Amino acid sequence: MTQHRITDDLDVLLDVLPANIRHAVEKANNSEKLLEIVIDLGRVPTARFVDGEITLLDKEISRAEIDHITERIGDFDADNRAGMERTLHRISAIRNRRGAIVGLTCRVGRAVYGTVDIIQDLIESGKSVLILGRPGVGKTTLLREAARILAENKRVVIVDTSNEIGGDGDVPHPAVGKARRMQVREPMLQHEVMIEAVENHNPEVIVIDEIGRELEALAARTIAERGVQLIGTAHGQTLDNLLLNPTLSDLVGGIEAVTLSDEEARRRGTQKTVLERRAPPTFDVLIEIQTRDRFTVHQDIMSSVDSLLRDAPIPPEVRMRDESGEIKIEKAPQPKVKNEATKSSLRSRRQPVSPSSEVLSTPMQSSNVGAKLQAIRIFAYGVARNRLQQAAKRLGVPAFVVTDISEADVLVTLRTYYRNREHTIMEAEGRGMPIYVLRANSVSQVEQFMSDLYSLAEHTPRDNMEDVREQTQQAITAVLNGERWVDLPPGPSLVRRLQHEMARSAELVSHSYGKEPRRHVRIFRE
Repeated sequence: MTQHRITDDLDVLLDVLPANIRHAVEKANNSEKLLEIVIDLGRVPTARFVDGEITLLDKEISRAEIDHITERIGDFDADNRAGMERTLHRISAIRNRRGAIVGLTCRVGRAVYGTVDIIQDLIESGKSVLILGRPGVGKTTLLREAARILAENKRVVIVDTSNEIGGDGDVPHPAVGKARRMQVREPMLQHEVMIEAVENHNPEVIVIDEIGRELEALAARTIAERGVQLIGTAHGQTLDNLLLNPTLSDLVGGIEAVTLSDEEARRRGTQKTVLERRAPPTFDVLIEIQTRDRFTVHQDIMSSVDSLLRDAPIPPEVRMRDESGEIKIEKAPQPKVKNEATKSSLRSRRQPVSPSSEVLSTPMQSSNVGAKLQAIRIFAYGVARNRLQQAAKRLGVPAFVVTDISEADVLVTLRTYYRNREHTIMEAEGRGMPIYVLRANSVSQVEQFMSDLYSLAEHTPRDNMEDVREQTQQAITAVLNGERWVDLPPGPSLVRRLQHEMARSAELVSHSYGKEPRRHVRIFRE
């Protein structure tokens, strides 16, 4: 689609400026790329363009020139913003401690028809879309065009906090089409108007600009849970920094610190305390505006957040508009299935055992299960070798202990040594070696370690997995039908992982309780 840019009555904005400043702007002859005019008391005025900034006059701004502008525009609201009726221009004020205006930022408002074509399929999909981008990159322009297009077939209500989307005055700007506009008396009340829009005006779509407070994020979640499509913008540039924003991270599900069991931490190859997504995200799709013609798209926020928290981010989809106006889409590559870090790294680095190693159990001594497994070289730091030998023989696994850490595939140690950050342990971490930490140097702890190392507890018969799926689905159905929670029977970590995944897919919450071998999963509503 060819874009048709409409400068929204630039002459109206220029008319409120002092004559010398207006002439300087016209002399620059670059109105198509003009973003804003900055006027500060005692400083020279400047004009900011898409590709740079220029000085308009050598003369410093006086109090009379600032008064000249403020007398010709609308009243300033609680957020120190004013406008001009039936235009999209915005004038923002800077005040001194006594409340007097000492600076103005005159933002040029434009309606750009066709700018939404690069993401129109996402806007019309019915999914809730969150748009991020730096100031001045075109978020509000995109939002305005999205409202106009959706209003052709749906009931659209715009919650317009600063009159940036629909313009100043009681009658919204024609650029929003059939969309209805609700103005917000004070910025602090935006969340109340958002809820009022849903309760009173029966919208199918709500358009919100600049979600920036915790109450607004909570209101957005309430709206999404009522089945209303949300199209909004938020402060931030990327998914990463949105997650780090404690106020707005709830928009993408939020994050919380979770303490894993020893077994789960070893399985993942991580510390015991990790970050997890707290809840289902409010929005379905996240769009990062890098430039006016280049967007990155996270089609599934839930998957993107989960993978980001596990240090395996999914590459986003990239959409670009070339000079001819043609849109090109670079699909995100399918993420590779990543095995648990511990196991994959172990099996990829196995080599023939060196003569310096001590055999704990040979393949000849192994059971049928052990014979199918490859040898793992273990460096024991503070753990009794004879107990490792006994555990290996009892379980029938081919394990070796080495005396040189450089030859090891995995290090096993005790919690005391790990907390003291011993030099050997630091060296193993520097090599990226998986580290297993035992609570005590006991036979049961050593056997549990060996069982986890070879995933012996996860060998659940395939026939039983269908029963597990059916049982879990019945529990999910019961919770969805009103049960407060349902406890599933105890099972190994492989079964519990499947149960957690099924609960997450059904947008329910699940946690594991108890100790092995009676550890079980509970499914419940948030």
